[in-house]
Amino acid sequence: MAAASFAAVGIALIAQHQFGVKPCPWCVLQRGIFLLIGAFSLLGWLVQATRALRQSAVVAVLLLCVAGVAAAVFQHEVASQTATCAMGLADQIVTALNLEELWPSVFMITANCAEAAAYRLIGLPYEVWSGLLFVAIGAAGLVVLGKR
Repeated sequence: MAAASFAAVGIALIAQHQFGVKPCPWCVLQRGIFLLIGAFSLLGWLVQATRALRQSAVVAVLLLCVAGVAAAVFQHEVASQTATCAMGLADQIVTALNLEELWPSVFMITANCAEAAAYRLIGLPYEVWSGLLFVAIGAAGLVVLGKR
């Protein structure tokens, strides 16, 4: 789960910095969610000997996956249909956490949602791929949660 999460951010950064795919606020928010999922997944792996701690980390991953799916769906169904998404929820969260200042090469917002909607990877918008990965990681999390 951690590898998939970090790989997703890596692919997004390659797309951005090598191919000019500019991220919108919702794209950047999803990157942050993937990084948190990766961190909690690693934490769960490190404390796997303690079942309660492992399960707590997996529950955090599952909650983050739900948030990620919600962000991807909102980006695809609502935000991408508007000319601008400035100062929407995603933009407010990124700004409040000061992510653009802390790590600009990862979290700098450089496009609006309508612009970002035009980018495709193998025919599908990036947010669809992102949503599918959140679902897959969530499914893996449910399997891990059920293990003894």
